Amino acid sequence: MTSSTRAAAGDGLTHFDQAGQAHMVDIGDKSVTRRIAIAAGSIQMLPATLELVRSGTARKGDVLGIARIAGIQAAKRTSDLIPLCHPIALTRVTLDFEIDPASHQVHARAQVECEGKTGVEMEALTALQVALLTIYDMCKAVDRGMVIREVRLLEKHGGKSGSFVAGA
Repeated sequence: MTSSTRAAAGDGLTHFDQAGQAHMVDIGDKSVTRRIAIAAGSIQMLPATLELVRSGTARKGDVLGIARIAGIQAAKRTSDLIPLCHPIALTRVTLDFEIDPASHQVHARAQVECEGKTGVEMEALTALQVALLTIYDMCKAVDRGMVIREVRLLEKHGGKSGSFVAGA
């Protein structure tokens, strides 16, 4: 075993076994609890692009409505995209958008919930990222310089490890 493998196996990373091999975490003995995760991020764009998004007059249609649906679909497919994530029966996925004309940004927030044995942080982050990527995809014909930024987990609640609130 190399020193980096030993470090990975003993550093508390749950997706590695004692030999340093990647594995799916065993959640069989965990309790079912209500799990909630909230992620946030933004996409910055040209003022004219933001106006297309705000007015709903983009050539491809309702940018934020389509981004919302894409994010919900992504949350449901997270275990297909992230190799060691468990499939989770989600009970709720919401995506909210706020247009910020002063900074030429759309701020996005994803909230994902379930009653289960493992958390939904990855589902919230995946929903958020795909929603922001969808905005980029729908607007790239007029603005290829958009920047996705500050994607982060804001909160997670439930499970043995309890709550996490960013900055707290």
